[in-house]
Amino acid sequence: MSYRGVVLDLDGTVYRGSDPLPGAVDAIDSLRAADLSVLFFSNNPTETRLDYVDRLGEMGIAVDVEEVLSAGTVTTDYLTDEHADDDLFLIGSPALREQFETAGLTLTEDATAADVLVASWDREFDYGSMTAGLRGLQDEDTVFVGSDPDRVVPAGEDSLIPGSGAIIGAIEAAADRAVDRVMGKPSPEAVEAATDALGVPPEDCLLVGDRLDTDIALGERAGMTTVLVLTGITDRSDVEESEFTPDHVMESLADVPALLE
Repeated sequence: MSYRGVVLDLDGTVYRGSDPLPGAVDAIDSLRAADLSVLFFSNNPTETRLDYVDRLGEMGIAVDVEEVLSAGTVTTDYLTDEHADDDLFLIGSPALREQFETAGLTLTEDATAADVLVASWDREFDYGSMTAGLRGLQDEDTVFVGSDPDRVVPAGEDSLIPGSGAIIGAIEAAADRAVDRVMGKPSPEAVEAATDALGVPPEDCLLVGDRLDTDIALGERAGMTTVLVLTGITDRSDVEESEFTPDHVMESLADVPALLE
């Protein structure tokens, strides 16, 4: 089968920590040489699209800002569409706050005054943050939105750190309330964002990622050919236990260009 587009996860697929994974740069060059539209899509909401452009550029991967999406992008777009006139309280990173402010969203520093409470990855998350989340959600009318479901994310070699999903879960437990909506992969909003950005029919696209419940799930829901790589948090034994079944399982992104032959 010939492909016209590819969605590439970043953490655990293109790079791990601050270093590109072996063969990743050459693989991306091969995908571009085959005239595929390339979209880089991360569930990490702590960097802006320009941050990702700079980060990838430092690794030798030239990227246009239009070729990058993140959970932060999807969350910002959702809030702009559905809650443009509401007051938001954010438990999240400065970069996500910057995205909200750039989009013209209104942020409040009083959780009890918020119409929408947004929980996301925050390296400064502490007891005070959890308390603010609890107080903000005591009003049943307050909408509870999470940026992405990733409980852990790859850091350095063989290392994991807590992600947005862990923080969302802590606030859910404190408030005794489930989150209303979770953005990022594999949400319907993320599927729509990816297909719109590529501008290629989903059935003509590859989805490459290291997570079954986010990357592979998004690809399945979009109708793309899915490729699981084993350079992130998933190993082969996990595939047998998952409700999501990748079309291909490969050791790394370096092996993906072989699918084009």
